[in-house]
Amino acid sequence: MKLKTLLTASVATGLCAVSPAVLAADTDGLYLGVGTGFSSLENDQEEVDSFIESGSDDFEVDDDDNVFKGFVGYEFNPYFATEVFYSDLGHTRLEGNDIGNTDLESQAYGVNLVGQLPITSWFTAFAKAGMAQWETDVDGNLGDANLDLKDNDGTDPVYGVGAQFNFEPFLVRAEYERYDFDSDYQIDTFTASAGMRF
Repeated sequence: MKLKTLLTASVATGLCAVSPAVLAADTDGLYLGVGTGFSSLENDQEEVDSFIESGSDDFEVDDDDNVFKGFVGYEFNPYFATEVFYSDLGHTRLEGNDIGNTDLESQAYGVNLVGQLPITSWFTAFAKAGMAQWETDVDGNLGDANLDLKDNDGTDPVYGVGAQFNFEPFLVRAEYERYDFDSDYQIDTFTASAGMRF
């Protein structure tokens, strides 16, 4: 339901914001944008336990949180671009059963290669793949002072797909991305973004 609402809002915003007379065909050059959406953890309780090295399974995972992102890109031609990005991936809450809660707060930055398929002068589908330097901070110990839960970081793949509406000099996009921290912690994000070309 959230994904449907997000996509509908993105399309409606894009189509209502400008008239067809200002739709753009020129797509090469510098652009930047910001976006927001929500995240979803793709791992089960046992895998999360392995990720933070808690040695405990006495908790439930609440993984629904807001995402904020920013990106700067350069389009070399209508089919290829590169982007650098920063993403605040929100937090995953581990709700202890009859004990304390613990939050895992994640962020990432990196670079993507973007392959684009212009459907019309104003609508483009795209896919991206790249590398992200990520960090997950653990706040809490599941109510057990004997637990020494581990912060985690690394450099791993990120990839995604999306659709973009081009309104010169503005752009509106909706996209799905997966941040593949490791096999025990994979975050999916669904975002809508607005940006500008220069």
